[in-house]
Amino acid sequence: MKPGKLAIGALLALLLVVAPARAAFQPLDPRVDGGEESWHAERSFAVRWDNPPGTVAAVHYRLLDSSGQVAIAPTTLAWPATAIQHLAVPPAPGIYTAEVWLEDADGGEGPAARVMLRFDDSPPGQVHPQPVSGWIGRTAFPYTLHLGHPAGPAPLSGIRGYAASIAPTPGVAPCAGPYTCSAAETDLNGGIAADALTVADLPEGTNYFRAVAVSGSGARSSIAGSTVLRVDKTDPVTRLSGLTEGWSSQPLTLRASSTDAASGMTPAGDSGPFTAIRVDGGSPAIAAGDTVTATVIASGVHTIAYYGRDAAGNVADGGVSNGTPNHTPARALVRIDRVVPLLAFAGAQDPRDPERIEARASDALSGLDRSRGSIAIRRVGSGERFEALPTQLSAEALHARWDSEAYPPGEYEFRAIAYDLAGNSTLTLGRGNGSPMRLHNPLKVATTLIASSGERTVLYGRGMSFSGRLVAGRRAALAGMPVQVVERFEGGTGPQQRVSTLRTGAKGDFSVRLRPGPSREVFALAAPTATLRAARSKPLRLAVRSGVRIGVSSAVAKVGGRPIVFRGKVGAAGAAIPADGKIVQLQFRLPGLPWSEFRSVRTDGRGRFRYAYRFADDDSRGARFQFRAFAPHQAEWPYEPASSRPITVTGT
Repeated sequence: MKPGKLAIGALLALLLVVAPARAAFQPLDPRVDGGEESWHAERSFAVRWDNPPGTVAAVHYRLLDSSGQVAIAPTTLAWPATAIQHLAVPPAPGIYTAEVWLEDADGGEGPAARVMLRFDDSPPGQVHPQPVSGWIGRTAFPYTLHLGHPAGPAPLSGIRGYAASIAPTPGVAPCAGPYTCSAAETDLNGGIAADALTVADLPEGTNYFRAVAVSGSGARSSIAGSTVLRVDKTDPVTRLSGLTEGWSSQPLTLRASSTDAASGMTPAGDSGPFTAIRVDGGSPAIAAGDTVTATVIASGVHTIAYYGRDAAGNVADGGVSNGTPNHTPARALVRIDRVVPLLAFAGAQDPRDPERIEARASDALSGLDRSRGSIAIRRVGSGERFEALPTQLSAEALHARWDSEAYPPGEYEFRAIAYDLAGNSTLTLGRGNGSPMRLHNPLKVATTLIASSGERTVLYGRGMSFSGRLVAGRRAALAGMPVQVVERFEGGTGPQQRVSTLRTGAKGDFSVRLRPGPSREVFALAAPTATLRAARSKPLRLAVRSGVRIGVSSAVAKVGGRPIVFRGKVGAAGAAIPADGKIVQLQFRLPGLPWSEFRSVRTDGRGRFRYAYRFADDDSRGARFQFRAFAPHQAEWPYEPASSRPITVTGT
């Protein structure tokens, strides 16, 4: 083989190996931050790539404009760079091309890789939201706002959509940045045609709506378009007057008045504000504006609904507006009863209780008024005013009790008046059978109590028997009847009365043992029954003598010697000793002579007394003296005067 042929073959083989390797020596996965298809509103771009295997000594790049002309001359990065952090395109919007290629250690350069840089900072024209006239009501939501298209030609990047802000104060920008809006801030991303913004709800009051168009690069309109949104979601406040408490006996004219603090109630034709009253679910009475009246005439219970509609269309009529249920209207009840009650006395008296007067009453609608109504009485033919009797009322009747014993004999007529809860009244003088309501007095059988009377005197600490008999008419014994024996004590500070209750025997007789105690008046009482009159016996005065005791320290007294001491006590069973003590007179006498008082003393609170007495007269020697204690009459002392048993003292 010739040497020349071998050299040529080796060279061809070497070229075949180097050419593919050179072609592969270029940036891998060239890319731009944000993506090649995205438009940027800022001139600075970040371009990135990955270097292939092998030695990269330097990186070269240049920028071409949309016509292919060089916009930035080739630039070298003398290191194996993988990014151009800030590649600034010219200020004119357009689509630029960045070319990047690599250089190896031998100075060889590979082919260029290309990425597209889309730049557009031109702001879209101003948008003009469609003005919203009047107020937006509760049932208008969700509410659609129409923005309108931006004025003038579209930016190179086109219109991405629109950004909007709604705030209670003016001047709130739709986007945070002064020139751009982020994708998150762009509320409508459907392009220039997607210019209708639907809001689910808005706060009540005045809201300020501002909107800008957003280009494909995020540039926003320089000036925001705006409009005012006035929102009123509250129903008018409607009040009803002309109502009465409870039932009415007359037709009622009702007046409904509506107020609204926001959109108001100023009349504006058929579609404007109105006020309405609906009776029993019928067709409402409606008047434009804030006031309407309606009259309810018929007796019965009526349901009244009342409501208003404001200028924003808010209405609480219980219906449906724009597919949204309205609130339930306010309601009230009207009760009208124009019919008087029915009233009549019972057809006859109850023979077991003839003093019970009953008048039957009824009222089909409002019912009887249990706080009013009366039964009254007067003598037949007297022309006197009727005298009201204590009357109790129930849901069906009036009841009174006539104390016939307090009225003189004769014929009496009765009148009943009843009211219903509406105030209607009715009067009757007759029974249910048509006869007049009259009764002849006396109604009940007279009774007599025969018992001890006059005056009796007993010793202190003694009781006595008190007895009697209860009869009806002249002789008929009343057996098994309750009788009260009343003891009314005289003076003192103890109990003033004692009552013993017992029943009569088979012959109408009764007896009780009166216990010891102070002087008193005693009598018997038989209470009236439904058919018997009351009775009271003549009184018996029971005079009780005081109980007095006296003793002496010695039965012999030495003249000029030590004194003798008298001690004693006054009894007070059932009474109290007077606050300043009971007066006791100390008396003496010689046999056959009258008693003489030589000293008056007072007891202590327990009725005890004490007195020391010295014999000083020589004439007393050999004399036998009698001494006693005497309890005289004293105010508030409920006993009769009495003296103690005498005691004897001999002088020496």
